[in-house]
Amino acid sequence: MKRLTICLWFLFAYSTGFAEDIVIFDVKNPNDSTLKSNTPRDENGAIIATSNPIVFEGNFNLDANRKLALDLENPENVILRFDVEFLDDLKTKNQEINRRISAVVGPNEKGRIVIDALKPLKHPEILKKMKIMRNDPFARCDRNASCNMSNVKRITIKAVIGHSSIPPVRISKIIALDTSSEKLPDWYYMGEKEFFPFIDKYGQFKFKEWENKVHSDKDLQAQKNLELKELKELPGAADWNKYGGWNKGPQFEATGRFRVQKHNGKWWMVDPEGKLFWSHGVVRVTPSSAVTPLDGREFYFENLPGKNDEFALFYTTKDELLAPYYTIRGLKKTYDFSAANIFRKYGEQWRSKYADIAHKRLRSWGLNTIANSSDKFIYSQNKTPFIERLETRGPSFSGSKGWWPVCDPFDPEFRSYLRAQLEKRKSEFINPWCIGLFVDNEHYWGAPEFIGKCTLMSPASLKAKNVFVNDLRNKYKSIDALNKAWDSKYSDWESILNSTDIPAGADKKDLASFSEKVIDAYFKTIREEIKRFDPDMLYMGCRFAGFNPMILRIADKYCDVISYNIYAYKLDKFKLPNGIDKPVIIGEFHFGAVSDTGKFHPSLCIAKDQKSRGACYRQYVLDALKHPNIIGTHWHQFSDQATTGRFDGENFQVGLTDICDTPYKETINALRDMGYNMYKIRNGHSN
Repeated sequence: MKRLTICLWFLFAYSTGFAEDIVIFDVKNPNDSTLKSNTPRDENGAIIATSNPIVFEGNFNLDANRKLALDLENPENVILRFDVEFLDDLKTKNQEINRRISAVVGPNEKGRIVIDALKPLKHPEILKKMKIMRNDPFARCDRNASCNMSNVKRITIKAVIGHSSIPPVRISKIIALDTSSEKLPDWYYMGEKEFFPFIDKYGQFKFKEWENKVHSDKDLQAQKNLELKELKELPGAADWNKYGGWNKGPQFEATGRFRVQKHNGKWWMVDPEGKLFWSHGVVRVTPSSAVTPLDGREFYFENLPGKNDEFALFYTTKDELLAPYYTIRGLKKTYDFSAANIFRKYGEQWRSKYADIAHKRLRSWGLNTIANSSDKFIYSQNKTPFIERLETRGPSFSGSKGWWPVCDPFDPEFRSYLRAQLEKRKSEFINPWCIGLFVDNEHYWGAPEFIGKCTLMSPASLKAKNVFVNDLRNKYKSIDALNKAWDSKYSDWESILNSTDIPAGADKKDLASFSEKVIDAYFKTIREEIKRFDPDMLYMGCRFAGFNPMILRIADKYCDVISYNIYAYKLDKFKLPNGIDKPVIIGEFHFGAVSDTGKFHPSLCIAKDQKSRGACYRQYVLDALKHPNIIGTHWHQFSDQATTGRFDGENFQVGLTDICDTPYKETINALRDMGYNMYKIRNGHSN
């Protein structure tokens, strides 16, 4: 492989150079020929960060210089990150690399950030046994390529913030620090016999210490007692009603169900008692957040229970929503570390005790919504409002990507499956505590013509393909006219059905027009079925991760609320396309850090440490509260993922609690700050 995106941990230091340091850039020598000429500079020659990458090209031997130091100044009260990438072959084509672990710059921060690149192992054969993890104990991200650090041709540094403008961070010096004599963590020197197993019975990394690491069951009990005292002292926000609505706010009609309404120029929800409601929630409230595959990896773990052990139960417990994703990947054996630790902590009645404390935590932490993909036993207790997620099923479009391929809305199974799911769960959903329903998650919609292309790639049995061919027949009348317009060679209309190729000259307008027809049918059918089932149920969209304006205009027609999953640091520049004024809910966001935890991968949006993580939370939710369209934010997720990864390898530090059920206090403090004050902020009385 020819490129490496740094898998790095963030450090902050004020250090001086070493004899073997390599200066990449220095404001005192601003005419360095390795810096691309189009890079913005200030009057003194310092680099100014923008949305465009900072690029150096030359010949850099960094084999003994695996720390990159940036001397910088952030002039604004915002958090952002820098992604750094090394390339050893300029002929290599760019490839998509997963959001990487990078360096975070704090609000108004001035000084030096130091970024660790990959370090060599004494026994690299261990790496061959690291699998199903987005990041491992040696910072080898599974979606990053390798790089010959002795022959680096390009260094790219990019500032990232999300839905906001990049602050003009001033960079005065960039140095590749000498690491030739650096002492690495002990496990970098271990052989296989010493390193394996590297996960303890609690699911934690054995070879590192951090605050609140559990070493015995007594630690779990001590943490439980400490938290119960805190929950009693801080039961929740004083201005909430039982649903978490604004009890001290204006009174509207009490309909017994949740609805959306505009008030004083801002969108809100209104709760069943007629009080304004802003959804401050968290996804996946479940005891089974840390289920991890064992297939081919049992030697990772010490003290896995025998089949007759009481802890063997946790080979079978699972997250119901995610269980099918293990099955389709052929993963047959798992262990649920989080539920096992909850059993240790709460005893024989662990499920009911955990459910009870989950509701108390939510209220105390300033959260009023159990968001989608949560445990039914918990949300069905009707103590905290909830939003659930359904998924469509049926024949799907070939070439469709994402969590699950887009299903054909013209096929009767699309409607009948959704109807059956709604009827099956009638007692859950027709309920004043149910806010509404998401349907599907992060479908890949692509460019306007994408679904049209997928239709052509699909088999003749796909109902949508038959509809498309009929539309083309009605438009062009003859196959010769279509062939002329598309520069295609179809022999007759039937041959279009039987072909799975996309003619190079296929008319983009035809493809986009049919894409629009499919997407309209998709949203329309879902809305019809939800409103048929319950006219008062809010249809909360499909949780967009990618989109184009055409899709949003269709969603605007049919959804009561448009939902987005937005992983970013700020939302102050978020806006809907012109002409759309709709309530919006953020279905997912999060931040994570590994410097002061035992996790290997922070998250999709990294923080420097736990204190920084709390600051990131405040910044994000504050932006949302001030936005006139946004009616809620849902953190992903309630508890950390498994240290060794779930079905797709995600092993992020994204929980409000760790896998031993211990809350991250810095994040909880941020939740309370925002939750206890959110109605004052939303109403414009507090910042």
